[in-house]
Amino acid sequence: MIPARVLSGFLDGWRREARHLRDTPSELVLMTAFPCVLLALLAWLLSPAVIRDLPIAVVDQDRSTLSRELIRRLEASPGLRVAAVPGDVREAWSQVRRMDAYAVVLIPPLTSRRLYHDGPARVLVYYNASYLTSGQGASRDVAAVVGGLNARILERDIARMRSAAAASSAPIAVQATTLGNPEHSFEHFLLALLFPGVLHLMASLGMIGALGRELCDGSLRAWLASSPHPVAGMAGKLALYVVLYWLLTCASLGYLAFVHGSGIAGNPLVLGAGILGLYLASAGVALLFVGVVRDMGIALSLSGLYVGTALAFSGAAFPITGAPVFARVWNALLPLTAYLKLQAQQLDIGSPAIDSARWLLALAAFCVVPGVLGARRLLRDAGHGQVMS
Repeated sequence: MIPARVLSGFLDGWRREARHLRDTPSELVLMTAFPCVLLALLAWLLSPAVIRDLPIAVVDQDRSTLSRELIRRLEASPGLRVAAVPGDVREAWSQVRRMDAYAVVLIPPLTSRRLYHDGPARVLVYYNASYLTSGQGASRDVAAVVGGLNARILERDIARMRSAAAASSAPIAVQATTLGNPEHSFEHFLLALLFPGVLHLMASLGMIGALGRELCDGSLRAWLASSPHPVAGMAGKLALYVVLYWLLTCASLGYLAFVHGSGIAGNPLVLGAGILGLYLASAGVALLFVGVVRDMGIALSLSGLYVGTALAFSGAAFPITGAPVFARVWNALLPLTAYLKLQAQQLDIGSPAIDSARWLLALAAFCVVPGVLGARRLLRDAGHGQVMS
């Protein structure tokens, strides 16, 4: 049973922030409509889901029936587009330098002769690693096309021209199965990071603004003095943003899972608890920043630095294994790191709920430890002797 004083203080803080948003349409739009527009824009920009028609240049030095068939297959691949068939490699490099091609496929002279008479032949692929995703995507699709052509050659040509033993499959074969994102959808991969990352930043800024505004207006002392329970009042003020952004994140991941995906692989309740934990952690960090620096502008700047870099250091986009000590420490100090691990487990992999328990505990720690420290500082500045009673 919640004590009446605590409940009254919580509702007082909730109503106080709701009145402010109601009376300040610009902030209301910024905290509600703007995130929705931003999420819709991200979803629209990444809606193609799979990279297609990556331009490549093919240098055919073999000029055989086999090389022409390979070029036809490359052109027919949905992920590739043969933008040019230059006469030599130098011209192909020019295509790459002009950004007209992300990869160069070189079919050396006598490729078909080597294949049919001497043994394995080789097709060379050079991709532009300056654009790593596009370059690797082009290289992967070229390898898939060559693999398909290999199967046809083994079945139709080599088995007829050479001994059956030479056409037999390798003793050990590799079968790779994709887990979590079998469609190789860039939409799913990127939006699953961007949706919570953007909303985490917006929520943190909104919460710091809610607390910092009281400092800027000089109303913090009077408000906490009149509140039935000061700590519950601050919790109620921040809870409005926790609920709002929890709903927005659930809706955005629901779109990703059920409209453009195959559903939630794990436990929806654990995923929902993880989302709640992320925004409770955001509230704890907001209390810490405002309580320590006692300046809304500086607190907002710190939040932008702390939360704004979270995606880059979370380990979801770039691996953190083997990174410098600073990167690993920063990674461990981010609530988004714990949340994204939980999200991957429950949204994509289908992990047991117990495997996500440690990430829920980590999010709870991000809420309680900085939240208690920040609330104590604010209460002390407001002149409350019984700091956390």
